[in-house]
Amino acid sequence: MKRMHRVLSLFSRGSNIARLNQLLFRNFKTVDTNANGTSGYVVKSGKNSGKILGHIRKEPKKL
Repeated sequence: MKRMHRVLSLFSRGSNIARLNQLLFRNFKTVDTNANGTSGYVVKSGKNSGKILGHIRKEPKKL
């Protein structure tokens, strides 16, 4: 058993991390971009709800 200890512990750690990542991403809510015609991130709840935090800008090409 001592010879396989490293392999088994690495597998156990990896599967535990994978399970925690699945739980985190299952409850993860995405941010609405381009919501209501804006080109930025709109805060949905809290004291700053309705504010646009940052705009997505594309640099104009200079001729």
